[in-house]
Amino acid sequence: MKLRFPLLLTALLWGLLSASAQPAPKKTTPRAGHFTFGPRTTIAADSELLPLARYAAEYLGCEVCNGVAGDGAVVLTLDAADGEASEGYVLDITPDHIRIGGSAYGGVFNGLQQLFRLLPPEVYARKGVAAGTQVACAEIEDAPRFAYRGMMLDVARTWIDEAKVKRYIDLFSYHNINKLHLHLSDDEGWRIEIKSHPELTEIGGFRGGDSPVRPVYGKWSEKYGGYFTQEEMRGLIRYAAERNIEIIPEIDLPGHSRNIASVHPEIRCNYPPDTVSTNGYDYRSAWCVAREANYALLEDILGELCELFPSEYIHVGGDEVEMTQWTRCPDCRALMARLGTDDPRRLQDLFMERMAGILAAHGKRPAVWNEAVRTGAFTKECRVHGWESVKACLDATAKGYRTVVMPGEYFYFDMRQTPREDGHDWAAIFDAKKVYGFDFSGFTPEQMHNVAGLQGAFFSEAYISHEPEKPDYLDYMLFPRVCALALIAWSGNGEGWDAYYKGLKGEHYDRMAAMDIRFRLFPPRLSYKEGAFTASADDGSEIFYLVDGSAEEHRYTGPVRTGKPHRYRFFTRYKTARSPYVTDKSYWRTVTPPVAITTSMGESEKFPYSNASGYRGLSRTRRACRQQDWILYTFEQPVRCREIYLQTGNRQLPKTIVTTGYAEVSYDGVRFEPAGELLMGSIMLHPDRPVKAVRIVSTCDDNGTPYVTIQPPQVKPLL
Repeated sequence: MKLRFPLLLTALLWGLLSASAQPAPKKTTPRAGHFTFGPRTTIAADSELLPLARYAAEYLGCEVCNGVAGDGAVVLTLDAADGEASEGYVLDITPDHIRIGGSAYGGVFNGLQQLFRLLPPEVYARKGVAAGTQVACAEIEDAPRFAYRGMMLDVARTWIDEAKVKRYIDLFSYHNINKLHLHLSDDEGWRIEIKSHPELTEIGGFRGGDSPVRPVYGKWSEKYGGYFTQEEMRGLIRYAAERNIEIIPEIDLPGHSRNIASVHPEIRCNYPPDTVSTNGYDYRSAWCVAREANYALLEDILGELCELFPSEYIHVGGDEVEMTQWTRCPDCRALMARLGTDDPRRLQDLFMERMAGILAAHGKRPAVWNEAVRTGAFTKECRVHGWESVKACLDATAKGYRTVVMPGEYFYFDMRQTPREDGHDWAAIFDAKKVYGFDFSGFTPEQMHNVAGLQGAFFSEAYISHEPEKPDYLDYMLFPRVCALALIAWSGNGEGWDAYYKGLKGEHYDRMAAMDIRFRLFPPRLSYKEGAFTASADDGSEIFYLVDGSAEEHRYTGPVRTGKPHRYRFFTRYKTARSPYVTDKSYWRTVTPPVAITTSMGESEKFPYSNASGYRGLSRTRRACRQQDWILYTFEQPVRCREIYLQTGNRQLPKTIVTTGYAEVSYDGVRFEPAGELLMGSIMLHPDRPVKAVRIVSTCDDNGTPYVTIQPPQVKPLL
């Protein structure tokens, strides 16, 4: 028994390392014996690693006794550089002590995370490791594949405050993410204090209410927002640095700037805007390139950011600029003439060169989105974030730009994960399996030399309409997709999906639950045959189902017999996690009765009403809604159905909607009666008799945009 016990622990260690959903180390040398945590276990560290020792003590529940590295100690050391990456580490577990060494702080931090993975998941609850907990002895060596392993959070569209950002810093750091790209400005918010221009946050940090910035995504009836003071940001920077994460700020320029332009209207181009469609709101979003005073304001802003952030790079945007604003501006046209060009992209090159010059004067380099290097004229001193596609990443690396690879079809975690779930779908619909499957096929060795690393992103337009005060939606969208991103950025995906998924559900689900992540489970398997539903799940989760619109959950214990499968939805739960709903295809079955759509808001030439009435796509009005504006749906014949869903705005998020209003239903096409209030621009009706017409009536003054989007009605038949 004395010989067998260490062998069992060694086998357990090998099982944890080989089946883990987090990086399997490059080299593991098992040894006989085990280290046992107990009341005398202490932590000792080199002086430069004392912050990390205090961090470790919070999780392990051990006292920091610096300078005392005797038996029973966890020792953190800085070793001489040995040619390995600075984030490499050696984790040496012996019966007497555990030593974690690296040539830099980041390496020791990564080694500590590897130790956490060998401990029970409860270590992440920060309540200390139970006395008697054992870890099999081994020497583990590892180093990351890429030096840049990032995540981007958009705190501009949906405000994510200091405490919540700290929470995600913790969660990302557990997964070896070492860069946090904060999207601090956009059309809808300005989130970082600029002391020389306090109005940017005092006014631009909020939208709605008495703010000149109008709401477009949610919380339309209140003044909403927030911002980081510089002191709060310094605290976040320190907090992140202790967890081996560098915060990279982004001020999105020269487009995506409607917010700051609402605070400083003079930065816009020199021509009168069309505000009729927006009920008086100037919807232009680009800085005027020809206005010299703009660069003085930008010097103030970027100068303070350079002083505040230790990051070598400051991200200055460069994406999705509406260049038609420049072609309409006489000053910008005159500037193009002086440059000998009629291509507005040359103005973007010029603007970004000015930004690079400001940053260089402060000892910084620019990071930009891939559109900024489309012409190849921008400085090679920049770092490119390739978001549009794999092709855009190939283009940037081929031009010699250092590139963070983050194509939306793999790494934009605001995308929905199946066709029926929440989220965007313009880039792709994908779950963690596709993230894990990303590879660099098509990249030459020279291009790979220009790959800085990988990054995921979460743009938060849809988050605000999903209770942003709670972590459920953001957690669900990020995890386990972040886990897959982190692993391929650290060590690649050579083990294959099946092995990875085995480790994910067998080990890492419990870790994420201990981290209090409300992560997404893969959907259960569901079959409906011979009048009965059968459901199964392969991840140890429990299966539940709902009937009709009731919120009451029923535990699945065996086949569910029913002649009406469209009434049922199934899902699973495991600790803090849940799956999406799955159901029989009859639940989603719709019909397309002939319908005519008319409104009081005029018709877009590009998106006519026939798109929606013909069930071919979206329609748009000619202007935004005002009070008592209406949309009328008149069916050719009265429609018998179990459900009618009428939606304004985009399918994936409530933008360009009728923000407040109500619906009226008519059974004869003449008399209308109340049918309910709109919820986020839409309404679900369950008529008990044939419907001839439905009318949506606006009670709002506008929606912050130039039009209302009208989706085809979704009509579910009687079954």
